[in-house]
Amino acid sequence: MKLDQIDMKLEVTVIPVTDVERAKAFYTKLGWRQDVTPPWVVQFTPRGSDASIHFGEGVTTAEPGSGRHFLVVSDVVGAHEALVAAGIEVGPLYHPTPDGPVEGADPERRSYVTRAEFADPDGNTWVLQEVTTRLPGRIEPGETSYASIADVAAALRRAAVAHGEHEKRNGGEYDENWPEWYAEYLVKEQTGEQLPR
Repeated sequence: MKLDQIDMKLEVTVIPVTDVERAKAFYTKLGWRQDVTPPWVVQFTPRGSDASIHFGEGVTTAEPGSGRHFLVVSDVVGAHEALVAAGIEVGPLYHPTPDGPVEGADPERRSYVTRAEFADPDGNTWVLQEVTTRLPGRIEPGETSYASIADVAAALRRAAVAHGEHEKRNGGEYDENWPEWYAEYLVKEQTGEQLPR
């Protein structure tokens, strides 16, 4: 068997913390699921994620606060508001420009652009990044999945706007094949293929 034939799924990343109970309280406050694990390790999984975090006494020799990880969300504005409402100290939304980062969401809400950051009590940084359309080749063709009802709803809203433009281009007539059009849009948006027009 060759390496390119072996599935290797990133399942866990270790974060360094100084106080296990304090870290548990923080990740519980985030709404992450605490998983059943052996007693020497604590594991939390963000909603909709296939990967988890581990921490605990003696789990890593890394310096507490040295962790930096990305959390992908389909609506960074909504996620930012929810974090603030939950009492999580989160920085402002920002997006990169040729002149450096600018505060606020990307005006065009382009995928991969808008971000916000927060840290756990030890200083491990979490970067929220809005991703709505994957870059080509990022997801295997035909493989489509949504992590939550909110993700599906957001994708349907984007499809509705695009479909409205599609109907305008076609004389404003009702499109009887709208379910197929929506389905194609949802799959191609996730796989980074050319969207239907």
